[in-house]
Amino acid sequence: MLEKFAVLKEEKGEFQCTVSNILFFKGIGLHTGKESSIAVKPAKAGSGITFVRKDLKPNVIIKAAPGNICSTTLRTSIGRTGKEAGSGKSGAGCVSTVEHLMSALWGAGIDNAVIEVYGDEIPAMDGSARVFYEAFYESGIKELNANRRYIEVFKPIILKSGDIYSEKHAGEKSANEGDVSIAVYPANGFEISYIMDFNHPLVSSGSFDLKIDGFNFYKEISKARTFGFLKDVEYLKKNGLALGGGLDNALVLDETSVLNKEGLRYKDEFIRHKVLDLIGDLYLSGYRLKGRVVAKKTGHDINSKLVKKINGFLNDREPNDGIPAENNKPAAVLNAGAAQFA
Repeated sequence: MLEKFAVLKEEKGEFQCTVSNILFFKGIGLHTGKESSIAVKPAKAGSGITFVRKDLKPNVIIKAAPGNICSTTLRTSIGRTGKEAGSGKSGAGCVSTVEHLMSALWGAGIDNAVIEVYGDEIPAMDGSARVFYEAFYESGIKELNANRRYIEVFKPIILKSGDIYSEKHAGEKSANEGDVSIAVYPANGFEISYIMDFNHPLVSSGSFDLKIDGFNFYKEISKARTFGFLKDVEYLKKNGLALGGGLDNALVLDETSVLNKEGLRYKDEFIRHKVLDLIGDLYLSGYRLKGRVVAKKTGHDINSKLVKKINGFLNDREPNDGIPAENNKPAAVLNAGAAQFA
């Protein structure tokens, strides 16, 4: 029997929610550069967040769950691979860059929804969670007749760099190796303490600490945009990434400044976006979390590994990675500290 560090509990008097109406979003994928669209639809209590690739025949149904994470290279992708994906080609059933939408769903308190997707990637919108979040609230959020369920952590769960980069690949060692960690500790609510360190005069190092709920998510987190460095753009695009990234959906930095005319939305917008990503990745557990998350220089890979480890305790079995072998390694694109656009 596996020693438990987290349990799933109902919160009496706090109800699950879904969207009141069908909402449509259309735009360019941040990494594919292709036009895509989604429809967010109401769903029944206990169904969770489900993605449906409507552009594939037959449609591919993908539950927002740790075991369905299929890539964490500069973004989080979920899906089914192989013939069951509907095309017979590995990876054809994936949906890329789900983290900003998942973060907005968490912030708006949406527990259940069906996301119909027409394309390989969620549209980037403005590179943050703001557009999604505002649309959810303007359209309305509906309470359902079922108590909300939380993951409650009652013993520390810790991952360090040795847990992330367990395999060595020539030329792919991350610049952050040995200095990356994430942990979750018992707490009454949901808190995040984040430390980042980039080699840039504007981004540089910094920390962010906040107890986060649906009320302050919009003001403090939702508007923070993804960011990337001009010097890396050509390299990323040659590797099939950031093909849709630009000044309308990302913060772009040269050696000394931000190229976006409107400037920053927050003085520390960069670190707040890392927190936004982290919230979206954690919500792939399928539930809201009660705990204090302490993260240092993390990205989607270690975020997803923490989610899988937590859910392994819930399922009373040894946590496993769940990422296909070809993706379960540091990305061969720059390093975890230099490339963002996620």
